[in-house]
Amino acid sequence: MSEYVVELRNITKRFPGVVALKNMSIGILPGEIHGLIGENGAGKSTLIKVLTGVHKPEEGDIFVEGKKVAFHNPVQSREAGIACVYQELNIVKQLSVTDNIFMGRTIGKGVLLDYDRMHRQAAEALESLGHPEIDVRMEAGKLGVGQQQMVEIAKAISIDAKLIIMDEPTSSLGKDEIEQLMEAIKRLKSKGVAILFVSHKLDEIFEICDRCTVMRDGEHILTKDTSELTEDDLINAMVGRTLDNLYPKEFGAKGDVWLEVRSLNIAGVLRDVSFKAHAGQITGFAGLVGAGRTETMRAIFGADRLDGGEIYIKGEKVDFKSPKHAIKNRIAFLTEDRKGQGLILSEDVRTNLVLASMKEFSRGPFLNKMRIEETGRDNVTSLRIKTPSLSEVTAQLSGGNQQKVVIGKWVNTDADIFIFDEPTRGIDVGAKIEVYRIMNELVGAGKCVIMVSSELPEILAMSDRVVVMRGGKVMATIDRDSEHFNSESIMKAAWGGRLE
Repeated sequence: MSEYVVELRNITKRFPGVVALKNMSIGILPGEIHGLIGENGAGKSTLIKVLTGVHKPEEGDIFVEGKKVAFHNPVQSREAGIACVYQELNIVKQLSVTDNIFMGRTIGKGVLLDYDRMHRQAAEALESLGHPEIDVRMEAGKLGVGQQQMVEIAKAISIDAKLIIMDEPTSSLGKDEIEQLMEAIKRLKSKGVAILFVSHKLDEIFEICDRCTVMRDGEHILTKDTSELTEDDLINAMVGRTLDNLYPKEFGAKGDVWLEVRSLNIAGVLRDVSFKAHAGQITGFAGLVGAGRTETMRAIFGADRLDGGEIYIKGEKVDFKSPKHAIKNRIAFLTEDRKGQGLILSEDVRTNLVLASMKEFSRGPFLNKMRIEETGRDNVTSLRIKTPSLSEVTAQLSGGNQQKVVIGKWVNTDADIFIFDEPTRGIDVGAKIEVYRIMNELVGAGKCVIMVSSELPEILAMSDRVVVMRGGKVMATIDRDSEHFNSESIMKAAWGGRLE
């Protein structure tokens, strides 16, 4: 019998124009937390889909507890004891917690469901994760994101999974929820369940993982105990080079105030929010989950209606009734949810790049396809978008390259004010540096950049000024040359403390 609970040997998976996995091998031990990292486009998502029966490889073998298997669909993978908790949670919000946990499976006799037994088993699964407080009869949509994730994990436990794949499990969680997740993972490990932990956050890899595998360009690069690795080792293995500066900050010439908001109010959401943002600078927005940062940006962009307050663009008062008006006034908003709000994933790269500026590429009722093609090629070169062609469906690109397409969409509007909401969430180290480079270029061109980020090192490294929010209110505004421009002061303000 194999020492591995699940093993891939020499897996190759091809798609038109690209080899997504090339002779890829990985073995996961029982009761092991095994990290999987690599740049966007390295093949991690394809590997997950091979393990879960979504894709069938052209070459190579899959073994479960030493037995060779072939998955033709996800049901067969699940029956073999492999479960996946995806970054975008697979929760049906209108159904109860129990219904979500038993989705696709039932317990009962004949046509009748034994809900007493199902409720009991669902509650036992959640209790084993340290969450007995979750009401299994409640609609799942009424739970917080962290609790919904626990429901997904409970679903995996309920099928007696031997391996649970967690794909970027902390990307949408706050600090407390991350701590709860880490505790749940440790509980699973103690019960002998293997975890494949996919993350772009190196600190999490070192905190939770026993071993780590690095992928690059669809190939296996290394597998080692995390105790034998350093952060530099992992970065070098991921990108094939050392990254001496993870945050390549460049300073622009501070210009006039291009965006000023005064006493913005939305009942129950924002309270008296005021700040200024200058041309030639990055204004960072820090705060805990639920602080009101995204809501502030949506209000500025005309996506949410204000109950009070004023917005000034280059000294002139504006009243945006919709995002269309904001775009006309040369404001760009790169949303936090690139897949749901930033892109049309079913459309090609070419179309997505001109979505926000389609009128600029039209001649009467006709589109100037030659100009669209030329602009698309320029975007691919300048933004370093990895795509087989402009005709590639955007959903097929890696997360980092999708993010670059969103940025390209807004760069093509020739905006003056760029709002970036969590611009590096869910993308790898190399792609992050590309995003920072683009932000530096915008600042160097005299643009006004606003960056909302939950990554404190990113805020400190890239911002010229930081606005700290809590509970829909601005708690502090800290310039880069202030004595309070440090993580301790920002976190103090984020938790409600006053800075002297």
